[in-house]
Amino acid sequence: MERRVCPMTILLFIAALIAAFCSSSIAAQSSSFEDNFNIMWSQDHFKTSEDGQIWSLSLDKETGCGFQTKQRYRFGWFSMKLKLVGGDSAGVVTAYYMCTENGAGPERDELDFEFLGNRTGQPYLIQSNVYKNGTGGREMRHMLWFDPTEEFHTYSILWNNHQIVFFVDSVPIRVFKNADYANDFFPNEKPMYLFSSIWNADDWATRGGLEKTDWKNAPFVSSYKDFSVDGCQWEDPYPACVSTTTKNWWDQYEAWHLSDEQKMDYAWVQRNLVIYDYCKDTKRYPTLPVECSLSPWD
Repeated sequence: MERRVCPMTILLFIAALIAAFCSSSIAAQSSSFEDNFNIMWSQDHFKTSEDGQIWSLSLDKETGCGFQTKQRYRFGWFSMKLKLVGGDSAGVVTAYYMCTENGAGPERDELDFEFLGNRTGQPYLIQSNVYKNGTGGREMRHMLWFDPTEEFHTYSILWNNHQIVFFVDSVPIRVFKNADYANDFFPNEKPMYLFSSIWNADDWATRGGLEKTDWKNAPFVSSYKDFSVDGCQWEDPYPACVSTTTKNWWDQYEAWHLSDEQKMDYAWVQRNLVIYDYCKDTKRYPTLPVECSLSPWD
């Protein structure tokens, strides 16, 4: 099915990017990897193009690779272009996420994009998840309306105190709302780094682990470019921008809700691309988590 994009949505997205340059918070849009990131492990599995504009992580039978931002942020707009592993990528996961710490700490907050590899000719799946104080289990899975291995596409996270929105090419695919009362599901207290990594997850990633990684196709490579962030950069003990976030476009009233045009795109995604939603899994959750009662349309 052909994906329909509202012209107004495109205009709003462009306007948001322009506004980012006028923000009083920290805005970074640098093509230099070294300006923004550190390699977490396996330096020899990281490469850059000759002009330094494209960065690549590779996975082989020995190891994968990962990087993280040098800075932490609490709230903002975070965006990167990715081109995923092509061909037979079953069992391979490219993760692009925000997290309060390096490693799966028991009290971590986390916002996940995970791209689940596939057998050649089968659709790539994108899984998202939200953790608060080490508790996740809030998975959603979507199909994409394009082949993410053919060219770069933009994956973004909007995070403010009212909602978290996962975007693909300016289209909102997931909305995670905060409540107007204290709760244990919405991560809004801890600053986060942004990470990406590639790793082998053939025990679960493709068809629940039935499809294993074919190492004859290694190395598996995911590529990145055009990192952009406009957010409240954390500085201990407490940055001034945390208490003045409403001065920034990403935490003004218009960013607390989907626009009418975004709602149309979101509805299209809900009708056509969602293949799993934990809020509808009554076998897994006989009593649905409390956040499932919050409307993404408000």
